[in-house]
Amino acid sequence: MQNPSVILLVKFTSTLTPDEVRKVVNSRKEDFRALQGLQQKYYLQEPSTGEYAGLYLWKSIEDFNSYRDSELRKTIATAYKTIGEPRIEVFEALDVLRE
Repeated sequence: MQNPSVILLVKFTSTLTPDEVRKVVNSRKEDFRALQGLQQKYYLQEPSTGEYAGLYLWKSIEDFNSYRDSELRKTIATAYKTIGEPRIEVFEALDVLRE
């Protein structure tokens, strides 16, 4: 895998149970697998707060921008029944520890 140039963190609180969140994750995986330039996505839960997160590794800013403007991105809050809008943080990858 090529080193990512953009890293996206999407974090939210959901009204769904953990089992319901897993079902949503599984139902959407193929949509994310089909995205050009998405090298990896990690589905996360923070035990201390119960919040969920998605950590995305993007090959290029252009690929990230295509996702940012997509209908798939716009469905996060609805799909996961979030409380408020998800927090979105975008990072530029400066360097990596291991190649």
